[in-house]
Amino acid sequence: MKAVEETDVIIIGGGIAGAGAAFEISRSAKVVLLERESHCGYHTTGRSAASFTENYGNGVIRRIVLASRAFMIQPPTGFSDYPLLSKRGMITVARADQLELLAQDLEAAQALVPSIVAMTPAEAIARVPVLRADYLAGAYIEPHSMDIDVNGLHQGYLRGARARGARAVTNAGVKDIGRQGGQWRVETQAGTFLAPTLVNAAGAWGDEIAVMAGVRAIGLQPKRRTAFNIPAPAGVDITDWPLVNDVGAEFYFKPDAGQLFVSPADATPSAPMDAYAEDMDVAIGAERLEKATTIEVQRVSRSWAGLRTFVADGSPVVGPDDAVPDFVWLVGQGGYGIKTSPALSRVCASLIGGGGLPDDVARQGVALTDLTPQRLRSAQQVSAS
Repeated sequence: MKAVEETDVIIIGGGIAGAGAAFEISRSAKVVLLERESHCGYHTTGRSAASFTENYGNGVIRRIVLASRAFMIQPPTGFSDYPLLSKRGMITVARADQLELLAQDLEAAQALVPSIVAMTPAEAIARVPVLRADYLAGAYIEPHSMDIDVNGLHQGYLRGARARGARAVTNAGVKDIGRQGGQWRVETQAGTFLAPTLVNAAGAWGDEIAVMAGVRAIGLQPKRRTAFNIPAPAGVDITDWPLVNDVGAEFYFKPDAGQLFVSPADATPSAPMDAYAEDMDVAIGAERLEKATTIEVQRVSRSWAGLRTFVADGSPVVGPDDAVPDFVWLVGQGGYGIKTSPALSRVCASLIGGGGLPDDVARQGVALTDLTPQRLRSAQQVSAS
């Protein structure tokens, strides 16, 4: 029989959220990170579009991304052998029937990111020659949108956490969560762990972990997002193309290791699961791409899907549960978990340590009430009444 391993903080979930939390919390506490799969980052983290854009997601998300940029640009010494961000840019495009939406979106975008500017259809086509002139009616560009080295970021978190004494345990699916001596007792396939603080970074499975711990669920809804690769158009150098995003969230595409990465931007409700691409969603993505561009999709190199998990208001949930304060939520990033991880990891560590929002996060206009689970409980009570 294996001995119980004691630590200060147990984190459940080895994706980008859990890895980032381990990196920050391990500065001042002993951490054990538990991952159910054979390696960390198996699910959503490993299936990301890898885009660092400050103009995607709701207002809270965008402000958290602004607070994450400095870390992405200049991570701690030794964090990664290569830059985490590389130049890409993002053009948002609109058909004639979407021009009013484009104008509204541009105004909101410029309020947070002044470098975003309108561009003519001709200017957009000059950057991405496959865009159809008879489709494109308007566009704007976010010039400082970047590609993220997701693996470099994720491994940097894990490597840094281990250097501070944290331990990542894989093949450690949680079987039971209980109490022992006023602490959390987590039984897994890889052994039993004991700690006074439990961090729930389990992504789509976050509510299931909460219920196992006797904590009320917060209403997490996983939604499937499909992506696929197709060969680049013959004889065309796509290397420097920006990401192209439809203003109505109907599709996006960008260069990806010599091919094109395409998504229909779907958001299909799903149970927590190892998501896979549905043929119909791939076909929809291909059809939308062909309408907007001169590309004819003749072959799909590979396809996949991931789960983006949301709560009702679309903002992340970070902080101690209002009824069970030694149970800490770090979930609901809604597909924006990669680019928000530097700031949210620091928020989580600060709240566990008894502090408030880090100053740089607060300066971006993010309030603690935007993130903590108490806001959801209050909303639930109002709707119930």
